[in-house]
Amino acid sequence: MSTTAASRVSVLMNHLSASASSASHPRGLLTNQVAIITGAGQGIGAATALLFAKEGASVVVSDLDDNKGRAIAEQIKATGGKAIAVSGDVTDLAFPDRLIEESVKVFGKINIIVNNAGFTFDGMVHKTSDRQFQLMLDVHNVAPFRIIRSAAKYMRLKDGEPRSIVNVSSVSGLHGNLGQANYATAKAGIVGLTKTVAKEWGSFGVRCNTVAFGPVDTRLTRAKAGENIVIDGQKVSLGIPARDKDNTSVQAALFADTPLKRVGHVDEAAGSVLMLCSPFASYITGHTLEVTGGKGI
Repeated sequence: MSTTAASRVSVLMNHLSASASSASHPRGLLTNQVAIITGAGQGIGAATALLFAKEGASVVVSDLDDNKGRAIAEQIKATGGKAIAVSGDVTDLAFPDRLIEESVKVFGKINIIVNNAGFTFDGMVHKTSDRQFQLMLDVHNVAPFRIIRSAAKYMRLKDGEPRSIVNVSSVSGLHGNLGQANYATAKAGIVGLTKTVAKEWGSFGVRCNTVAFGPVDTRLTRAKAGENIVIDGQKVSLGIPARDKDNTSVQAALFADTPLKRVGHVDEAAGSVLMLCSPFASYITGHTLEVTGGKGI
């Protein structure tokens, strides 16, 4: 067994054998690792940041909303964890380099990148503008690519450290979805980027995987309630209509082909990301993990 593989097995054994009644906190699955998580001010990103910190990672909380990002970082620090907030728009050309360099300046290295930031901007194909389509590509394809590229010199190292990238996709990207040609195209594209990085960086021990979520209870999947974000001065409404044109409940339709018959919780989503970044997945790369409650099988 290689030295790297042996060290990862050791991490697992230490974690699994730690006594819950021990006076000292058991070693976490991500102890001594540094994780950058985008879109971490709320929803799945926030749950992932909090879980990673609980498992011993130093967390870089990145979000468009500076107040929300800082709040999550402070929550982590209040429980004894290590975190900083590096806020900004992932589509800003200067942001990827700033995100990476500020992370390394504080924590000295990068082990994990979770490209989670994103949103939907729905419209039927014949009504979708060029800008509406391009924006989804910029957020879900171009931004993750540029963040990964900026991190290359800190990730492509043969020093025995575990390194992992998780790019967030969606069942829309795998199967398409009504009213989401732009989002589905972008979420399909991130799978191709993931597989390419896995092949190019595998020799450095860097794993790169995708997690494709089905309906998870976040502001993107709840019924529209007037919440929106502003991108380039344009207001984008979040959420989905409560009912379709035939007055059928959209939520009911979402779960019609979902065996578990319920929406996912953000903590369940975060757990899947943790699994892919943990030693449990040390021989998994280039994979797309569907976290959907069985939807679409």
